Amino acid sequence: MSDEYHSGGRYKPRLNPLSHSIGAMAFATFDLDATIAAAAGEDAALLGELRAVFGESLTRQIDLLRRARCDGNWNVAAMRLKGLGASFHAPELIRLADQALDSAPGEPVVIRDLERFAGEFLTA
Repeated sequence: MSDEYHSGGRYKPRLNPLSHSIGAMAFATFDLDATIAAAAGEDAALLGELRAVFGESLTRQIDLLRRARCDGNWNVAAMRLKGLGASFHAPELIRLADQALDSAPGEPVVIRDLERFAGEFLTA
């Protein structure tokens, strides 16, 4: 096997250059509404549809979490909520899902906080 490629004899540019600017991670700090608006662009119908789909999924997963009586079902619902939050860049939802993962099944404070989050989103 030749070590020619691995020797420092020639310039090998990165395929994916690293960005050293602070703006490279700016999208990750967007809030939920800004992320949905960015995905929809100028299409108001798409914006409404994305908000509706997010709200429906959020409501469904909170309901599953509320009805969970064992660790397995509770963890699955919490992980789905965390994935939903990550998909839509919703750090508050990710934080609440992590709180659920650290709690016992049926923890009323966790469920109440998630329902508050959902209520604020659905009425906005």
